[in-house]
Amino acid sequence: MKEEECKVLLSAMKACPIDNTFKIIGKKFTVHILRNMTKLDQCRFNQFLDSIEGITPKTLSTRLREMEKNGIIEKRVYTGTPIKIEYAITKKGLALSPILEAMAKFSMQYCAKEVFKDGKPRILKEVYAKPADAI
Repeated sequence: MKEEECKVLLSAMKACPIDNTFKIIGKKFTVHILRNMTKLDQCRFNQFLDSIEGITPKTLSTRLREMEKNGIIEKRVYTGTPIKIEYAITKKGLALSPILEAMAKFSMQYCAKEVFKDGKPRILKEVYAKPADAI
């Protein structure tokens, strides 16, 4: 692409696309919720609360509402006693999976000493592999 074409494209933009994505997933705990939904198949409030270190009920509620507003997840309410609420990742939310995987791969390869107790690099399948009986 020529420099002139790049300037035309940049002048047509309202915002940096990387910055825009970061505004959606960059708030504290948002990527953890997405990780748990995509890699751990979690969908309930208390599952997130129990598995995300340091998150409070108020912050979790806020993040879930923001993610729903952004179209990343949808809230499903099941009537009954008691009422059951689950969260499902949307097509738009699933499109973020490759970004999260790239972030994980980067840290597992280049920051293994900070990520793993033994400091040895790993690949994604070693960390997020499903048990053989679940396949």
